[in-house]
Amino acid sequence: MDLRELEERLVEFRDARDWKSYHTPKNLAISAVIELGELFEHFQWKSDEEILNSMKSPEKKEAVADEIADVIIYLVLLAHELDINLEEAIKRKLKKNEAKYPLPKG
Repeated sequence: MDLRELEERLVEFRDARDWKSYHTPKNLAISAVIELGELFEHFQWKSDEEILNSMKSPEKKEAVADEIADVIIYLVLLAHELDINLEEAIKRKLKKNEAKYPLPKG
């Protein structure tokens, strides 16, 4: 599934539940930050090694994956509401980053 198909599926899911009135740009941005905070809770007070070891537990890995998915869902819906083509935005940003951070010569 590409980003456009994912966006369409998320909008269908949302609209079937009549949630569009709640999905204003402000609310979607706030919700993305809240979900990001929930993701951070899984990492708080842990070293990188502890975090990577915790991912060996299928339950823990699924919980973290769910939080990452929630963040992405809200960001995809935010892009939809702002009429931003995510695929194009990502490609454009990658080009900017390549120009800003070129590979070292040598």
